[in-house]
Parts: sequence; structure tokens; C-alpha cells
Amino acid sequence: MEQEFPWWLRLGHALDDFDSGLGRFLNISLCSLIFISSGIFVAQTYPLPQPYSQYLDYLDKLILIIFVLEYLCRCLGSADPRKFVFSLFSLIDLLAIAPLFLGFLDIRFIRLFRWFRLLRLIRFFRLEISILNIQAEDSIILSRILLTLFTIVFVYSGLIYQVEHDVNSAVFGNFLDALYFAVVTMTTVGFGDKTPISDLGKIVTLVMILTGIIVIPWQLGDLVRQFIKSTGQQEVSCQKCGLAFHDRDAQFCKRCGTALKGETLS
Repeated sequence: MEQEFPWWLRLGHALDDFDSGLGRFLNISLCSLIFISSGIFVAQTYPLPQPYSQYLDYLDKLILIIFVLEYLCRCLGSADPRKFVFSLFSLIDLLAIAPLFLGFLDIRFIRLFRWFRLLRLIRFFRLEISILNIQAEDSIILSRILLTLFTIVFVYSGLIYQVEHDVNSAVFGNFLDALYFAVVTMTTVGFGDKTPISDLGKIVTLVMILTGIIVIPWQLGDLVRQFIKSTGQQEVSCQKCGLAFHDRDAQFCKRCGTALKGETLS
């Protein structure tokens, strides 16, 4: 007789299973909630009628509660809960749900954590590959680069808005102002038409510049190296995992080890 596991263990396992129908449904739903939550934060940087603003607050709290339940299911369903708590993804998840636990303290700085919620998309990168049926390795790397850059720019835009809006609202009046500043700063263009005046804003800007100098060339370098590498490959799809490109003399798939069809290789 098969052992019946508690529902939270089954749910925690499904959250990490990107191949099953339930796992895909749950993770697509969570990705959608992350985008909705991020959209709420962007909308709240603009003047809204009171009823709409209150409705968005309620919706945001509901999404936070769902994220807390997800975190608990992942923790209880993991093989080693203590190891899970200190993992990178778990720490990012904690940053995302921190406002729910610390909001009652009325610490304005806690609002900074909400902008880290989009970092959770990194957890679902394998889902993106599965849903979009991305098979070529250079396409996978390109998708990873776009997701990474989008996430970093969004988070920095939120951070600089949060630390500068109250003291410098004429310059950082809404999210678009902050997004413009983040892109100009991270690409080291630096027009100088928008500048932070608070000490914390200057620190965020310094970190933003260093990130732009280090991360963007690194990510683009990965893409260039992959394009150079792919010129020595040819399209031979693996029947098991679907990887589309392999070295010309390859006999086995470099991802899963399955034997490749010899007649397609030259």
C-alpha cells in the first residue's frame, strides 16, 4: 500500500516540479501574481482615486498571503527545511513577504523590500524554458540575460523611487522617472538631468553604477561566447530532452546523455 503524504508535502513537491501539469499550473499562477504585484507597486506611484488605491492595497495583501502559504509549503515539503531556509531562493522569498510581517511596525524602510519581489522570477526560469519550448542553448542564454536585466532594472527603479520620492518628489515623482534614471545610470550614459539628493539615494546610485559596469558586460559576454560556440555546431535534436544543437562530432546529448541518431551527424 502506497504511503499517503500530507497535502502540504504534495503541494511543496508540485511547486518544484516543472514537468507535471499541476506544477506548471501552480508556477504559472505564481509568476502571474508576481507581475500583478509588481504592477500594483508601479500603479501606486501615481495619484489614484481613493477607492482604487484601497482596492489595490487589499489585492496586494491577498497576494502576500498566497506567497506566505507558498513559502511554508516549500519549506515543509523540502528534504531539509533548515537548509531550505538559508538557501538563496528562500532568502529572496523572505524579502518578498517581509512587509506582511513587519508592516505593523510602521517602518517606512520596510517598503523597500516589496521591490525585491520581482527577483522571485529567477526561480521560475526553468518554467520559462519549458513553457516556451526553448531548446537551442543560445536561446536559453538570451532568455536568461533578458530576464536578469529586466529584473535588475525594475528592482533598482523601485529602490531609487522609494528612497528619493519623499525628499525629492519633483525629480522622482513616479515610477517612470525612476525607470528612466535607472536605465540612464546603469548604461553609464548619465545625462545628469535627474540626480538623487539623499545619502541613501546616492548609495543606491553607486551600487547601480557598479552593477551596470559589472553585470551587463558579463551577461552580454556570455551571449557572444555562446554565439561563437554555436558556429561549430549543427542542428540535431535530442529525442529525449529536445536540445536542438550539438557539436558536429557528438554521439550523445550533452544535456541528458541520450544517444544521438548517427545518420544526422556529419
